[in-house]
This record gives sequence, C-alpha cells and structure tokens, in this order.
Amino acid sequence: MNNNRTKKIVFSALMAALTTAATMVIHIPSAFSGYIHLGDGMVLLSGMLLGPAAGAAAGGIGSMMADLLSGYAFYAPATLIIKALAAFLSGYLYRHLPSTGRVGSFRTLAFLASGMICSVVVTGGYFLFELAVYNWPAAVSNVPFNLVQNLFSLIAAGVLLPVLLQVREIRELNRNSAL
Repeated sequence: MNNNRTKKIVFSALMAALTTAATMVIHIPSAFSGYIHLGDGMVLLSGMLLGPAAGAAAGGIGSMMADLLSGYAFYAPATLIIKALAAFLSGYLYRHLPSTGRVGSFRTLAFLASGMICSVVVTGGYFLFELAVYNWPAAVSNVPFNLVQNLFSLIAAGVLLPVLLQVREIRELNRNSAL
C-alpha cells in the first residue's frame, strides 16, 4: 500500500465501517423514531482524519448503512446528507484553523470548533428533517437527545484522535489530504 490514493480508499472504507459499527453497538432509542449512539464521533473523526471530501463519503455512507441495517431506513437518505455535510464541514474547519492550542499532535481549538460545527449540523439537520416530516413537538423533542449524543461523540472522538494520530500511516494521510 505505497500509493496514497489506495491508502485513502482503504482508510475511507475502514472509517465507514467503524461509523456503522459505532452507531449500531450502543443504540439507545430516543423520544421520537431516533436513537442515541456514538457514531457521530466517527463522523467527526472521518472529516478530520480523511479530509472533507473523503470524510464526507465515509461518515455519510457509514451512518446511512447503520440506519439501513438497524431498521431506520426512512431516515437513511436524510442521514446520508446530514452526516456527510457534518463530516465535510468539520473536516474543512479542522484543516483550515490555525494550530493554536496544540498539545503534541492534538489541535485543541481546531478539534473543539470542528466538533461544535458537527453538532450544530447534525442537531439542526435532524430538527429540520423531523419538522418537515412530523410536526413541531416531535422535532423539538429530539433536540436534547441529539445534543447528548453529540456530547458523548465529541468525548469519544477526543479520546480516539490523539491515539490515532500516533499511527504513522494515519498521520501521513492526515498531512497529505487535500481540501
């Protein structure tokens, strides 16, 4: 695997699979047709480690697959779009923020800002989707669950990112990713 493109494809597929698994392993039903999980941590890591474009593909496809495999097929198209957008924006922000607040290879400010944008996109995206499909009370009732999910996902990603950045191949892939 000397080819960077091949590595990127393999790591993208791996992140999609990890996103699916993290979404399905801890699976706590929420108030209205959704569920709390740690998959958003993998969505965030996908954007930061793979770059915006590959991260969007991995995070969106992995999350959509979890919906399809868990019996939430109705949510799958919205999930693909929402999670891909979250990974893209968080990955873009992570790449373009300055390296202030660096602790070793962990860029604290960039990580927190990326996590916040991911949380806003996911919570807002599902709020708008549920508002369009259901009604106001249903859409509002899931906002606290989404925020809790995003908090735990941010913690999980914050624990995993420094460990993953210790792996030479991931560090190099992270450095060489364009856009």
